[in-house]
Amino acid sequence: ASLAGRTQRKPLAAWRALGIVPVAGGALAPDGLPADSNAALLLPTGATGPAWLVFRNYDAIYAYNAAESYALAIATLSDRLRGGPGILAAWPTDDPGIGRSERRELQSLLLARGHDIGAADGMIGTATRRAIQIEQQHLGWTTTDGRAGQRILTALRSAPPIPIPSTTTMPASTVFTLPPNHARLVQSPAGPGAALPKVEGLSLGTVQGFPVWKVDTPFASAAISVFGGQLLSYVPKGGQDLLWLSPSAQPMPTPIRGGSPVCWPYFGRQGQGTDVPSHGFVRNVGWTLKEARREADGTVLLTLTPPPLDNLALRLTMQLRIGRTLEQRLITENSGSQPVSFTQALHNYFRVDDATAVDVQGLDGLTYLDKFENYATPRVQQGDWNLRDPRDPGRSDRIYTGAGGRYVLKDPGLKRRIEITTQGSRSLVAWNPGQAGAAGMADVGAGWRNYVCLEAANAGPDVITLPAGASHTLTQTFRVLPL
Repeated sequence: ASLAGRTQRKPLAAWRALGIVPVAGGALAPDGLPADSNAALLLPTGATGPAWLVFRNYDAIYAYNAAESYALAIATLSDRLRGGPGILAAWPTDDPGIGRSERRELQSLLLARGHDIGAADGMIGTATRRAIQIEQQHLGWTTTDGRAGQRILTALRSAPPIPIPSTTTMPASTVFTLPPNHARLVQSPAGPGAALPKVEGLSLGTVQGFPVWKVDTPFASAAISVFGGQLLSYVPKGGQDLLWLSPSAQPMPTPIRGGSPVCWPYFGRQGQGTDVPSHGFVRNVGWTLKEARREADGTVLLTLTPPPLDNLALRLTMQLRIGRTLEQRLITENSGSQPVSFTQALHNYFRVDDATAVDVQGLDGLTYLDKFENYATPRVQQGDWNLRDPRDPGRSDRIYTGAGGRYVLKDPGLKRRIEITTQGSRSLVAWNPGQAGAAGMADVGAGWRNYVCLEAANAGPDVITLPAGASHTLTQTFRVLPL
């Protein structure tokens, strides 16, 4: 049942491999239909009722009238007119269906529990069914099929709500004051500082005028900006760059748009006043390469640090491991005598062919806070994340909390999957300004279509409090796979 839904398409061959067969026997699809033809599994009355595998002809009917029940009725009627047997499986009787007013009531209950399903219009679609599945899981039901019937309506009328954050304000981290030496460090950010370690595959260079450390290994190449300690590029051998870098990135000391900026010791301006820069103190200062070494297989490990910041008890170290995968670590140490709370993010700009065509797995069922709603209403993600919201295509600014640490970005245009795994990260930020928002950004403009930001973070309610003398490590790893 978890695979059902109009938008969860799979090739015909994949459905065959999963054991899907016609209830009356015979061929699963008409002769001559290619094995890579996409189809969706529909279970309008749940796992025990009739099931359909629908193809492009169903989509054509649905495009005329966007109601699944309408499209199924027309498609089923056309099968009967061709001499087909009609519906063979029995409709369930242990969970009676519900009328239009009850469907609206059910959707209102789902909306009140934070599910982003649109309006309570009484039309049961994929988003409503996914919300019902999540509720069925929370209720401990053995069958989680998304059935909109009397049973789930009765249960939700009396069941306690999902325990999602009820706060309407973002929790504050420690309010940091601007380090006295920060302005001086910003005004002189360029230059690699110490002599370059003699490591095979490590060299100095420039990317779009920014001084960088370049790394070349048997598996991949990378470029790390001295300005901001920012990963600008990671290219697997024979592949394309994982990261997007704005072709109109502004000159220093403006922070670089693209790559993987380091937001530390706070994300955005969470908990801060307007007297400090957005996203922390280390994005527009010069970093130092402390250590570099090459492993036996050619993988290169780098250790970098920003300059010491006056009156700041926290110390930051970044480690990069460049090989078959890209591994990046932010290590925060509290050198002071009191606990310190902070937020952070690795603000990854992943290069894509078309931002509105990609999907991201790993967020289904997670609670998120939306900046465009002033973080006021916790909501629950339904299915894969994408930027195809018809209300404002391309726009997203969400903090997913209690995140699971594994996400897959599927890009049909570049025919690849990017697997992102994290540790020490409780949040994922999904951001793109969209067409309207990007129009006013000199270093984005039309480029908004060419990236998706998925940020390994501890932000929103996921604040890290570090005792004196303790350390915290945030790790992210990228792996590229064919689509």
